[in-house]
Amino acid sequence: MIRLLQIEWLKLKHYRPFWILMGLTALITIGVCSSGMLFMNFLKNEGADFRGFDPTMLPLYDFPDIWQNLTYVASYFKILPAFIVIISIANEFSHRILRQNIIDGLSKKEWLLSKLLFIGIIAISFTAIVGMIGLITGLIYAHPDSLPYMFSGTSFLLAYCLDVFIFLVFAMLLTMIVRRGGLVIMGLFMYTFMIEPFAVQFLTYYPDLPDVVRGIAPFLPIRAIHNLVRIPFPRYLFWEIQDYVSLKDLLVAMCWGTFFIATSYWILKRKDL
Repeated sequence: MIRLLQIEWLKLKHYRPFWILMGLTALITIGVCSSGMLFMNFLKNEGADFRGFDPTMLPLYDFPDIWQNLTYVASYFKILPAFIVIISIANEFSHRILRQNIIDGLSKKEWLLSKLLFIGIIAISFTAIVGMIGLITGLIYAHPDSLPYMFSGTSFLLAYCLDVFIFLVFAMLLTMIVRRGGLVIMGLFMYTFMIEPFAVQFLTYYPDLPDVVRGIAPFLPIRAIHNLVRIPFPRYLFWEIQDYVSLKDLLVAMCWGTFFIATSYWILKRKDL
């Protein structure tokens, strides 16, 4: 395992786009996730009036709510590390690096495992960043009464890590199918933010569909991944939300992850390198 990680490190340590995208993703995640209270103060100073309610009183950074709030927001930025995975794998195909690795004695299974380790490290790294943001902003902004619940709800960090990992594996699979980085980036972006969301809305709200067809919506891949951390903010409008990671959502997402990995290995074995 250490040898595989060393191989990946040698490929990426001098690769500038890798460091640029990693740094950009980290900066965006830190900036957005830590600026919620600054935004609320901005609204207050601009005279925003929510029926006489002070927006700075929203407990966005109170424990344990903070973990679901931050991981939900951060989950939207996983598209950026997906670009890292796409570019690195597409380059290995276009520059015949994979073929050379196989000639040098690396098996296809080891190559795939090296990519999964690489993806796992990315997912763990950004989970650690979100965790640090949660601890720091929580200690700054949380009401003192919530501090005893500091580590309650941290299961959302594990769900976020799985969310990022499975999404990046999905990006890897698409790259192995198409092998052209630009096309995969465009296709992944459109599918994630346009095609599947439209399909989910159609399946959910189109009135003439039978219930069996309507029930497909939560099991589509991006929706299944995103369901690991459900939207938390309606709670501040006193709406009921799912404030836990459900076993059903976990199993559905893991099934997709297993399918993506198995399909990637099948393609790797079948396709000409």
